[in-house]
Amino acid sequence: MSGFFDTKIDYLRGVGPQKAALINKELNIFTYGELIQHYPFRYEDRTKFYKIREITEDLENVQVIAKIRSIETIGEGRRKRLVAHIFDDTGEMELTWFKGLQWVVKKLVIGVPFVFYGKPNRYGRKFSIAHPEMEPLSQVQEEKSFFQPVYSTTEKLRARFLDSKGISKIMEGLIQACYPQIQETLPIDILHRFNLIPKRDALRQIHFPENPELLKRARFRLKFEEFFFVQLRLLKLKLTRTEKSHGQVLNQTELLTKFYKEHLPFQLTEAQKRVVREAYGDMKSGKQMNRLIQGDVGSGKTMVAFICILIAISSGAQACLMAPTEILANQHYEGLKEYADLMGLNIALLTGSTKKSTRKVIHEMLLSGDLHIIIGTHALLEDVVQFRNLGLAIVDEQHRFGVAQRAKLWAKNENFYPHVLVMTATPIPRTLAMTLYGDLDISVIDELPAGRKPIQTVHRYDKDRLKVFGFMRKQILEGRQVYVVYPLIQESETLDLKNLMDGYESICRAFPEFPVSIVHGDMKPSDKDFEMQRFVKGETKIMVATTVIEVGVNVPNASVMIVENAERFGLSQLHQLRGRVGRGADQSYCILMTKYELSKDSRVRLDTMVRTNNGFEIADVDLKLRGPGDLMGTQQSGIADLMIADLSKDAPILTLARDAAEQLLQEDPELVRPEHAMVLRQIKAQKKHEINWSRIS
Repeated sequence: MSGFFDTKIDYLRGVGPQKAALINKELNIFTYGELIQHYPFRYEDRTKFYKIREITEDLENVQVIAKIRSIETIGEGRRKRLVAHIFDDTGEMELTWFKGLQWVVKKLVIGVPFVFYGKPNRYGRKFSIAHPEMEPLSQVQEEKSFFQPVYSTTEKLRARFLDSKGISKIMEGLIQACYPQIQETLPIDILHRFNLIPKRDALRQIHFPENPELLKRARFRLKFEEFFFVQLRLLKLKLTRTEKSHGQVLNQTELLTKFYKEHLPFQLTEAQKRVVREAYGDMKSGKQMNRLIQGDVGSGKTMVAFICILIAISSGAQACLMAPTEILANQHYEGLKEYADLMGLNIALLTGSTKKSTRKVIHEMLLSGDLHIIIGTHALLEDVVQFRNLGLAIVDEQHRFGVAQRAKLWAKNENFYPHVLVMTATPIPRTLAMTLYGDLDISVIDELPAGRKPIQTVHRYDKDRLKVFGFMRKQILEGRQVYVVYPLIQESETLDLKNLMDGYESICRAFPEFPVSIVHGDMKPSDKDFEMQRFVKGETKIMVATTVIEVGVNVPNASVMIVENAERFGLSQLHQLRGRVGRGADQSYCILMTKYELSKDSRVRLDTMVRTNNGFEIADVDLKLRGPGDLMGTQQSGIADLMIADLSKDAPILTLARDAAEQLLQEDPELVRPEHAMVLRQIKAQKKHEINWSRIS
C-alpha cells in the first residue's frame, strides 16, 4: 500500500495542517496508510434502543429515545452542574453535565425527541447518565451501521473535537477516498484456502462493520495477513541461511559412545534424547545449525550441550560456550571440567579476571588445536582469541547478547560458519518464540530429570512472618540453607536498599545462632563473590540478597527461597528465583511474602506460581498479563508493533499463517511467479519500515 497511501493526512477532508500536526504528535500517524491502520479497539452496538424502565445497573452503555421535560443548574463555582430531566412513555431519568455547560445548554431543546447514549448509574430510585452523547432523533440516520467503532484518542485530541466520534468522521472520508486504491496483498489460492475476504472489504468492515459476522471475518483476514508477512520474512531469512551458510559436517560419535558407556552420570530424559537427536541431525547435515534450546532451570540443557561438544570434538573441531556473567561462566566451567577430565579433553576458562600469563597459554593452545573446549564471557569475542577450527559455538541465556557481539564469534572460522546452539532457561511461549526466533529451529526440553521433586510454592502474608521464621529454623536445623530475596527497582534504590538492610537486621535478630550472608548490587564484585562463596561452602546458612542471585548460583543444599514483596516481581522473575532452589534431592520450598492488599494482576501472578511449576504455562500467563514487548524487554519491543494481531490470543491464526508462508516458499522460494507478484511488492514496501527481530546469527 505505497504511493497513494504515503499521502500526508493534511490533505484529507476535515483534517488540515493544524489538526494533522496534532495527530502526528499525539498518535504518531502521518500518512493515509498509517491512519487506515489505526483500528478501533472496540465497537458499540447502536441498533438497540432501551425503554427507561428496562435500564439496569449492570448495563455497560444504553441508548434511549426520550424528550426533555426541564433543565436546571445546581450548585456554585467548581461544583456547578447542569441537570436535564428526561422521560419516555415508561418512566423518567436524569442527564448530568459537569463541564462545557454553556455549550450543552444551547443544544438542549425541551419537548423534542432526542437519542441519548451513555453509561447508566443509579442514584436513589432514579437512573442518571453523566455527559451522554446526544443527537435529535430527526438527525439520526435510519441506516446506522451495526457497530460504531471506538478509537483510542488522547486528552489533547479530545480538546480539539478529535474524540472517537471525530476520528470516526475522518475515517469515513479516508475509507471513501482509499477504497478504489486498496490492492490485494495475498495470492488468490491463499484467499480461497482460508476463506479470507478481500483486503479492501476487510479494511472497510474493520472500521464500519455492517454486521458481527463481517467484523469477525475482517479481523481474521487482517490478523492472518499481519502474521503471514512477519513469518514470510523470517522464513525467507532462514531459507537464505540454510541454503548459503554451509556448515562443517560433524558426524563422528566415538567420544560420545565412550561417554555413554563409561561416564554418563544419570539416564537422559526422553526430552534430552530427542533434543540431542535434533541437534545431531543438523550437525551432520552439511548445513549450518542454528538451534534454540529452551528448557526450564534444572532440565539438563548443559548435559545436552556437552553431548553436542563431544560430537564436534570427535569430528576434529573445537567448541566454545559463552555465558553472560563470570559467575555463570565459572559454574559452566566447574560443571563441564569434571566430564572433560574423565574424557581426557582439554578445557579452559577465559573471563575478564583471567591472568595475562594464563591468557597467553590459552591463545596458543586454541590456535594449535590442543585446547578442545573453551568456556568464557565476552572475553571470547576479543580479536586475539583465534581457533584452529571452531565447529560449535554455544551461547547461554542468549537474550543478554547483542547481534554484533555474536557475529564476531561466528567470524572465528574462515572456512565454515560454526554450528550455533543457543540455550535459554527463560521459557518463551510458542507464539512468541515463532515470532522472535522464527528463523531458528526450536527444541524444547520439557521434562525434569528423574528424582527431582517439584518445588512446593505457597503464598503467605506479612502477619504469618513468625510461622515462616519457625519453618526456616526447622529447615536449617535439618541441615538446609535459605535464600531471602528483596526486590530492587531502579527508581527507588535508596528505599529498596533500606528494605534490604532492615530485612537483614531483622533476620540477624531472629536467628542470632546462624551466620548470615548479604549480597546486593552496590557491593564490589570481589565482596559479592566472597559472600557468595561463603554461602556455597555452607559457612553461612541464610543468604539475604536482591535479585543479583537470579541467574547462575547453584547451591544444591539451599532448599528454601523466600521472596519478600513478591507482588513487586514479574512472573518470569519469580519463576527464575524459584529455580535457585530444588537443585538437590531434598524437597524444596518457595514462600512468596506479600502485604494483604494486592492488585488483580498481582493476585493472578501469585496464584499462577502456587498452582504450577511449568515454565511454559507461566510464560503464557505472563504474555497475557504484560504483552509481548514487556516480556522480552525493550530491545525486542519490535514484536509489539503488531497493528491488530495479538500474540497472547491469536496463536491459532499465527500457526495457520506460518504454515501458509512455509508452503508458499516451498513452491516459490524467490517469489518470482506472476501470481506472487503482490506478495513480493508487499515485502519490499515493508522493508522500508522493517524491524529485524529475528537475527540471531
